[in-house]
Amino acid sequence: MKITKSPTRLISALILLIVLAATLYGLFKPIPDNTSYEGEMHAAEDVSFLYNRSINDDGERIFEEEIFSAMIEGIEEAEEMIVLDVFMFNDMAEGEFPGVSREIAEALIHKKEYHPEMPITVITDPINTSYYSHESELLNEMEEAGIQVVITDITNLQDSNPLYSGVWRAFIQWFGQSGPGWIENPFDPDAPEMTARSILKLMNGRANHRKVFFTEKSGLISSANIHDESYYYTNTGFQVSGKVLEDIYETEQAVLNFSSGVRLPDFHVEEEEGDYDVQVLTEGANFQRVQEMLDEAEADNEVWIGVYFISDPEIIESIEEAALRGVEINMILDPNESAFGIEVFGMPNRPVAEDLMESTGGSLTIRWYNTLDEQFHPKMMAVYSEDIAKMIAGSANFSSRNMRNNNLDTNLYVESPPDAEAAVEVREWFEEIWYNESYKYTAGYEEYENPHSAWRQWVYRLQKISGVTTY
Repeated sequence: MKITKSPTRLISALILLIVLAATLYGLFKPIPDNTSYEGEMHAAEDVSFLYNRSINDDGERIFEEEIFSAMIEGIEEAEEMIVLDVFMFNDMAEGEFPGVSREIAEALIHKKEYHPEMPITVITDPINTSYYSHESELLNEMEEAGIQVVITDITNLQDSNPLYSGVWRAFIQWFGQSGPGWIENPFDPDAPEMTARSILKLMNGRANHRKVFFTEKSGLISSANIHDESYYYTNTGFQVSGKVLEDIYETEQAVLNFSSGVRLPDFHVEEEEGDYDVQVLTEGANFQRVQEMLDEAEADNEVWIGVYFISDPEIIESIEEAALRGVEINMILDPNESAFGIEVFGMPNRPVAEDLMESTGGSLTIRWYNTLDEQFHPKMMAVYSEDIAKMIAGSANFSSRNMRNNNLDTNLYVESPPDAEAAVEVREWFEEIWYNESYKYTAGYEEYENPHSAWRQWVYRLQKISGVTTY
């Protein structure tokens, strides 16, 4: 008896094989050169801790701003070159917000007009064109002024959403994203509509999430986007000078290498002496450093964590283990109530906080930042002992997507004596908002307990298994 194979089964098997191959490729493809970068430790004479902070004063906002002012000052003082690499650089906003994106774009354009020979490079993410659904007026104006504008080729990054990205890589990416849009823009209802193909590209969850600004004089690595609707977010960062700038340069040239033909001018800085030792970290190297800081913390150490997202299981495990061996751990988390006006149901921080409190028997302490409609957006941790302060801050959330080579992210790691100026300022910043010294910056853990926590835990675990998340 002759056995025949159904053409439908053969086609289905072929499609499945193609999707499986695309999925495995996206998960395990080599990362671009000089990403997941672990720079050398360099001495630095001066490190400045900078922050933007929103304060909820009985429903009225007080805002303290340092990061954007430092960028403007850096643009004005630059003499040889300017490089800005930032995830969001746009004025898309639902509501009225200060025009920080226009202010910084015009500062760069003005600099180029008066110093046409100076190379100025802006690197950003496709999110600013709604994933190629439309042009960006700000980016176009800078490009017309002679500024090199590069949109990162994020297809070179590993996939964070494999169940979806395999299908996208196999069958959808080839059709591009441009064309007349017809879907309301989720980032701003007044922005141009998006194409379905752009929405499908967005769902991959990859991004150039860095927030890096540097010139030949100094570098600023922070958690702040240049985005009008994000203006009031609480953010933190470090500004630094010295030999470490060469490593920042290398990490930015790496993005240019796989996204464009732009070559930054040759750059060299002399070593300097100082109380600080600093290190540039990107992508997966951030995870290694954060885990090491937690795993090396001892019972008499004090750990401060302030983050927008925390969900990486190994980082969570390291926090648990540190708390159980007697390390004092104080965590300030965003309550994850909304993102750009969209309710996100406390994901992931509230179920993670619930797990941590249960697994440690309450041997760590968690407080929630008292937001209005903004976000508590830092990605920062500090470990203090009697002899040394270890600090890390930048753009990498404590999530797998941000620390496992799916997104591009840059942090600065700093070691110093605990009485060094930056170490003291970081500690004082944490303590002020922890103890509500001037305002009710933070709320106790119990204030965000939720009667629907079982439902939230179920959704959180489903998201972890599937990889289909916004974090």
